[in-house]
Amino acid sequence: MEEYITLKKRNTLKIGIKDEEGVPKVDENGKELFIEFDLEDIDVLDNYNKCVIQVEKAHQALRNDMIIIGKKQDSKGKGFMTKNQELEKDAVKKYYAAMEKAINLFIGEGGVDKIFGKHRYLTMFDDFDEMIQPILPKLKVNLDSIDEKIKGKYKSKDTNVLRDE
Repeated sequence: MEEYITLKKRNTLKIGIKDEEGVPKVDENGKELFIEFDLEDIDVLDNYNKCVIQVEKAHQALRNDMIIIGKKQDSKGKGFMTKNQELEKDAVKKYYAAMEKAINLFIGEGGVDKIFGKHRYLTMFDDFDEMIQPILPKLKVNLDSIDEKIKGKYKSKDTNVLRDE
C-alpha cells in the first residue's frame, strides 16, 4: 500500500478496573482491563438512562415471575431441586442476562465480564451503579462541551443581514 490516511486521536475516557484487593485487573496477555467512553458520543448518557430503565424492567419481571412461581403448586423436580426451585433458578438466570445486556449497552459489549468476570449476582447493578456514579459528571460535562462546540461552529456569521434595532 502506498497511500495511507491517518485517523485523529479520539477524545475518550478510559477507566481502569481494579479487583477487590485494589490490584488492576489484566487480561490473558497481561494488559490492564478498562472500559472506555467516547466523550464525543452524544448517546452516552442516553444509553445510561436506557440501561437503568432496562434493569428496572428486568427487576420488575423477576419480581412478577417469583410471585407467579410462588402461587404454583410445587412438585418433585428432576434432581435435588423442586419444580418451583427450577423455575425460580431459570427466572433469576433470565434476570441476570437482561441485567448484563443493559449494562453492556452503556459500557460496551463484554464490559460486564471485564468488571465482574463470569460471576453474576442479584445486587450486581447496584454495585455497578455505585462504581459509575463518580464518572457520570465527567460524561455530562463533555456532553455540554459538545453542545457549545456545535453552537459555536454553526452560529450565524452573516454580517449583511438587516437587523431591527
